[in-house]
Amino acid sequence: MELNEIRSMGISLRHDLGLASFPVGVSFLRQKESSEGEVLENHRYCQALMVARRGKTVLLDGQGISCPAAARAFGFSNLPEKLASGEGLVGFGIVGCSETGKKMFENMPRFEGRSLYAVELAPLERVSRIPDVVVVEDEVERLMWIALADLNIKGGERVGSSTAVLQATCVDSTILPYFEKRLNLSFGCYGCRDATDILPGESVLGFPAEMLPGITGEIQRLSRKAMPASRGKNAYAQLRKMEERSI
Repeated sequence: MELNEIRSMGISLRHDLGLASFPVGVSFLRQKESSEGEVLENHRYCQALMVARRGKTVLLDGQGISCPAAARAFGFSNLPEKLASGEGLVGFGIVGCSETGKKMFENMPRFEGRSLYAVELAPLERVSRIPDVVVVEDEVERLMWIALADLNIKGGERVGSSTAVLQATCVDSTILPYFEKRLNLSFGCYGCRDATDILPGESVLGFPAEMLPGITGEIQRLSRKAMPASRGKNAYAQLRKMEERSI
């Protein structure tokens, strides 16, 4: 894929789905590289994603990331003992016992050994490098069509989802799709719903950037018939007419 193709597909996705914000291209930088992104300080990853989907290119490194769980997921630092033991999640009221929290972190997909220098996030239609992952945050109905596009690409295979209802943006929608080479859906989590402007009816998903042409093509096809038909709610309108006639 060429950069211009990726940017064009970003525009197409946003237009065809009617997204309220930009799909985001996420790039994993293994060493210090030139970047057009603003270097963020004291930001969580979910907040960096929020800034990017609003239209800015940003860079988040081990010094600037403020969420210790995300910092561990990207390999920037070790997990604080209180989180690793699960006690921290008990303190937040997220889990009822520390063993549950401990297992959640033990099973967390993550980068090891400080293998990343930084993470760059950019609106997909403005990327300056080929991203590793595409992340989309929006209303669930709009994300549904991306999942359906993925199902079509896979010939009808059911769409799987993996989440700990924790680290929805950093792990579920960014790191897991990168390592497992597949689309992954998330319901959001305590952290991103507390720290960003995500609405109760919105959520997030991610997929490897190499899937972008197939996803975009399927969304274009779905937008011609299935999408407007479903959004038109004609079957519901007919039901309401029947109900009104029976009154």
